[in-house]
Amino acid sequence: MTSTLQIKDNNKLVVGIGSALVDILVHKNDEFLNKLSIKKGGMTLVDNALLTNTLSAISDKPCIVPGGSACNTIIGIASLGGQARFVGKLGTDEYGELFTTDLKKNNVDNMLFLSSLPTGRVLSIITPDAQRTMLTYLGASSEIKSEEITDSCFLDAGIVHIEGYMLFNRKLMLAVMHAAKKAGSLISLDLASFTIVEESKKFLKEIVDKFVDIVIANEDEAIAYTGYKDELKAVELLSENVKIAVLKIGKRGSFISYKGKITKIESVGNRSAVDTTGAGDLWASGFLFGLVNKYSIEKCGQLGSLCGYEVCQVVGANIPDKSWNNIKKFL
Repeated sequence: MTSTLQIKDNNKLVVGIGSALVDILVHKNDEFLNKLSIKKGGMTLVDNALLTNTLSAISDKPCIVPGGSACNTIIGIASLGGQARFVGKLGTDEYGELFTTDLKKNNVDNMLFLSSLPTGRVLSIITPDAQRTMLTYLGASSEIKSEEITDSCFLDAGIVHIEGYMLFNRKLMLAVMHAAKKAGSLISLDLASFTIVEESKKFLKEIVDKFVDIVIANEDEAIAYTGYKDELKAVELLSENVKIAVLKIGKRGSFISYKGKITKIESVGNRSAVDTTGAGDLWASGFLFGLVNKYSIEKCGQLGSLCGYEVCQVVGANIPDKSWNNIKKFL
């Protein structure tokens, strides 16, 4: 089945907007999570002091890499050879420098605003089952203002990809969606976390119905959004008022609803996951790259699965060059 998704002027640029964050990755057990009294697998917003105190209690040396959901997706698209831009805000500190350098290294065009606050950080706690639980200090990333979102942010964008974490700033989210629509871009929204969906459900449904063309969710997010555990029913409800709905079901693959048809995409690979950080973000990289290049829905989904699988074989959201070469052979 050929993808006939209409993209203005056949623009292949994908612009991601979201939190410019640096990921701090550590391996811990469930007991450590219990002591912190946080929900496993979710994302909890914390202040700088709490994050710093938690880090000081961890003796293991962490792995530090640039992150943020939309940014991970955009870097993945650029690594596939696609046209990619990231819009975000960071501090004038060493973390901000690391973030900017990494975007340039990965050939990502950027529109980065600066703040006096520290660059945002995420403590990603990886348990032995490869699940990741996040403590997030948004820092500078939370200071993007709606008036900073101009037409130039989304100039020539075929798709604007928005991370669900932006639902914490509703005024900004609306400004982004209005600007993306004004630019003639399709809007892709990753629901990001079941905790986000639970806290923003009414507003989320309103903006999905009004603005969103592509909605992407995992099992927990879909349950929180639709109220259904049944996968086919959930993806059916996800697809209401959007062009494409995606339900990712982990190791079992994914379901994609397009033009009234639900397509099952099988998973790839047989190695156990080392870390699931960035799995959904990189799935979106492959899928959106496929859409702007007019691949079939099946191939878009397969490429998404392949990117999601490969990132689970490493710690963090950066797929190594060797694995990217293997992915490109699929193309």
